[in-house]
Amino acid sequence: MEKLREALAFCIRHQTILGYSIVSLVTAAIQHIFSSVVFKCPCNSGNTVYGSFFLSAPALILLLLGYMVDTRLWRLLTGICSREKQCSRTCAHFCEVLVPVTVRALVAPLTWIAVALLGADFFECAASGSSLSKLLFCKDQGPDCQEKLFKIPCDEKLSAQISSEWISLQALSQMTGWVLIASIMTVALISKCVIRSRSELSYLQLKFRKIYSKEEQAVFEAKAKEQATMLAERNTNRFFQATDPAPFPTPSKDEWREISLLCTFGSQEVYYDMIHKYASKNGGKSAESEEENQERAPLASADEA
Repeated sequence: MEKLREALAFCIRHQTILGYSIVSLVTAAIQHIFSSVVFKCPCNSGNTVYGSFFLSAPALILLLLGYMVDTRLWRLLTGICSREKQCSRTCAHFCEVLVPVTVRALVAPLTWIAVALLGADFFECAASGSSLSKLLFCKDQGPDCQEKLFKIPCDEKLSAQISSEWISLQALSQMTGWVLIASIMTVALISKCVIRSRSELSYLQLKFRKIYSKEEQAVFEAKAKEQATMLAERNTNRFFQATDPAPFPTPSKDEWREISLLCTFGSQEVYYDMIHKYASKNGGKSAESEEENQERAPLASADEA
């Protein structure tokens, strides 16, 4: 599970096909281990509950884990009840953030369900105890058919005997798995086509934005570590050496809050991230202040003369 958490974090940080592939492969490996080592169908009236639990509960856990390791979700929620509005907090804004987060979080649980359906163990166990299977397989089969149906996951010969006139539970599970995979790929392709066609950025500009965001995050983490180390050394030296610490400027609370927001940018804005926006705005103000000072200097000289 620790490896899966690390893979999820890698996928969410980099948001690449490679990252999603790693998550899918690790999830498939864990599912195989569960299916071959942990899972043991009881082959009685509890088949449906037991099989459904193994099919759905790990998927739910993986979905929650996907939400937990997504930094965009925590950027959206951190301090949301205590801070003043810095940008619009409409339902559309929340959906714009939560939909991509949910899509990324669904990679692992959908992989679990698809691989489990292809393996057929969980589905066969759950379906063998359902009332629908009784209607399909036990019609005109005698009063003991229900008991035999419970034993299908534990007896392959019995499975072939009961399902001779119907498609087997294993085959049905595998078909459902392939349908699920095909549906996911179709929806993913259509969604990406729609999103790309409505993008206000060109292909290369969008690619540059992804590269910039990745590099900005790397530089920010390195610089933050450097500044935190310097501040820790300054405060530690003050404690041990009892000397007055040198001034150490740090960003204000409002500045931290400003670069932590997840605000969307308008079509006329060319910012690639909040730090880019912050630097551009503050840089512009500094430049304007310098120009004003340069314009005022000659006027002051003339008045003195």
